[in-house]
Amino acid sequence: MSSEIIQAETFLKRAVEKLGLSQEVYELLKTPERVIQVKIPVRTNDGKVRTFVGWRSQHNSALGPYKGGIRYHPDVTMDEVIALSMIMTWKNALAGLPYGGGKGGVKVNPKELSKQELEQLTRQYVRGIARYIGPDIDIPAPDVYTDPQVMAWILDEFVNLKMGDIQFGVVTGKPTLLGGLDTRVKATGLGVALVTKLAAEKVLGQLEGSTVIVHGFGNVGQYAARILSSWGTKIVGVADSKSAVYNKNGIDVEKLAEIKKKTDNVGDYPEGTKLSNPDDVLKMNADIIIPASIADVINKQNASEIKAKIIVEGANSPTTVEAEDLLTRKGVVIIPDILANSGGVITSHIEWVNNRMGMWLKEQEAEQRLTEKMTENFKAVWSYWENKLSRQGSVRLAAYMIAVERVVNAMKLRGQI
Repeated sequence: MSSEIIQAETFLKRAVEKLGLSQEVYELLKTPERVIQVKIPVRTNDGKVRTFVGWRSQHNSALGPYKGGIRYHPDVTMDEVIALSMIMTWKNALAGLPYGGGKGGVKVNPKELSKQELEQLTRQYVRGIARYIGPDIDIPAPDVYTDPQVMAWILDEFVNLKMGDIQFGVVTGKPTLLGGLDTRVKATGLGVALVTKLAAEKVLGQLEGSTVIVHGFGNVGQYAARILSSWGTKIVGVADSKSAVYNKNGIDVEKLAEIKKKTDNVGDYPEGTKLSNPDDVLKMNADIIIPASIADVINKQNASEIKAKIIVEGANSPTTVEAEDLLTRKGVVIIPDILANSGGVITSHIEWVNNRMGMWLKEQEAEQRLTEKMTENFKAVWSYWENKLSRQGSVRLAAYMIAVERVVNAMKLRGQI
């Protein structure tokens, strides 16, 4: 069983038990409603045919159509996709969105494909899942190594398969010309920055002047770092998949972003200490750590050496169960992924609604709605943790309990339980 499945089921189990729900309800909640596996043949530019495998997991639809991203990655597995679809169920429920949880993945290294091959792969994947998606059924979005261009191909192939029936709401995270919102590109990073600010005000007294380490310098990490830097924090450490850089006096985020764009290695930043092992930056001095890369980067091997007071999960499942338990006992506040990185799906909902209204919303309104929603959700979770749990256990437990209770209540109302 994959670590992602173990974590997802463990955190769900704890919430179910704390809510006083039965084992039967737990079994019902952990099991996806449908998992689709598709074969994806791609004729490459050299004339050969390569076969890839993709999945779409539709975990729970009690609150509405399935919603979640599609990732392209060589290490994607069916178990990972199922676990992430489960996390999306709780993320959407916690955010108060009319969505269930879904997730897609294709086992492929997109860096090895040309643009033409990548388009062919995307269209073949859509052909395999088309009967199971739609604006009122399942709404994909970007995730790891997918972007607005990939979403545009998904939209176009879906329209072709539906005999020209243009349904812009079938995917979110699209280019603006096709009904997308510019806000969606920075939405997850902005959401991470917002909850970091709110958590810092609770734990540290204020955000301004605090020191931050960002592990992962892709879209989420870069936007979070840029925004937090503009709000008066000092970004002292940054890691990517190759290396890390640490400078207690602060890192110029814009300069680092330029270096990353040119060399694809944050370790080429000239000022500070270069760390050949990216994970070593997690052990350095900082008030806040934002893991925004991959799963399991904070684990039982390094958790005892973490000095930060706050961890804000920009990535999905970056903290293992063992690490969370250890850090919680130490008094570290972990803002969980289902709250911290929900800015993307919240903005996807705004885009989906805007598509249905005929592209009526302005970007400024979209960003304002995102800010209001993230703030409202953070306050609800923090209040639940303080007042109902008396700070016993983790903030994640409070977030899961809110989300699970909402899904269970919806299932009861629909007669599913």
